[in-house]
Amino acid sequence: MSTSLSSTPTTTAPDPVPVLVPTSLDELVKLLHAELGSNGLDSEGVDVDRVKALMTNYASNEEDWKKYAHFDKGRYTRNLVDDGNGKFNLMILAWPENVGSAIHDHSGSHCLMKVLDGKLKETLYDWPERIQFESGGHHLDSGLGSDNSDSDDSSCVKSSKTRPMVIKKETILHRDECAYMSDQLGLHRVSNPLKSAGAGSLSLHLYTPPYETCKTFNEKSSIARASGKCVFFSEKGEKLQSCPSAAYLACSLTENDKDQ
Repeated sequence: MSTSLSSTPTTTAPDPVPVLVPTSLDELVKLLHAELGSNGLDSEGVDVDRVKALMTNYASNEEDWKKYAHFDKGRYTRNLVDDGNGKFNLMILAWPENVGSAIHDHSGSHCLMKVLDGKLKETLYDWPERIQFESGGHHLDSGLGSDNSDSDDSSCVKSSKTRPMVIKKETILHRDECAYMSDQLGLHRVSNPLKSAGAGSLSLHLYTPPYETCKTFNEKSSIARASGKCVFFSEKGEKLQSCPSAAYLACSLTENDKDQ
């Protein structure tokens, strides 16, 4: 008795291209351009895990990033490394001791964050059930739930209902650890938990697509406000002359965010 073999050819998926290990920050920038292509992280075929692996594989080296380490007392600074030809922004954030951001969204952008020096605390929050905006001393309710992060303030109605933000998770990130964030995962706040004088932390952030404004949220009331334009403290290592000395940032934690 003979056994015949099927003549139908079998196909196997090609082996994935291995994620390279950048040997410098400059090489990481080149590899990010190659990985993200011309359309950024939202384009078909771009794998978030591969981009995160690239960020993780880069071993922090002070010689690479020291020219971007511009600190400003009492608030963090955003220091542009590469503008990604308009498809992404790669920047280094400098966090003085005991300084943090406001609770904020990412305006539909993908965010990858890697600690270069020190450590950072990421606090993840649920979206409020209803997004309420502050305007002219009144609370405005968008009438939209957590799946509508890009609501239009013009449709808001007055509301007095407020409630605290709900914390989902807190994570301490150490040197060379990397995290991913998007609006689908919720809202977050990033802070430097180190309290000793001069204990600054540095982090590398990739945003794709880039964004200039976001929404910030009061932790006690969940009231949202539209930010002003997010500014850079430096570009390509050079401090911007037009940047205010205080370098006030749209997503910085303000007294109103603390006490409202």
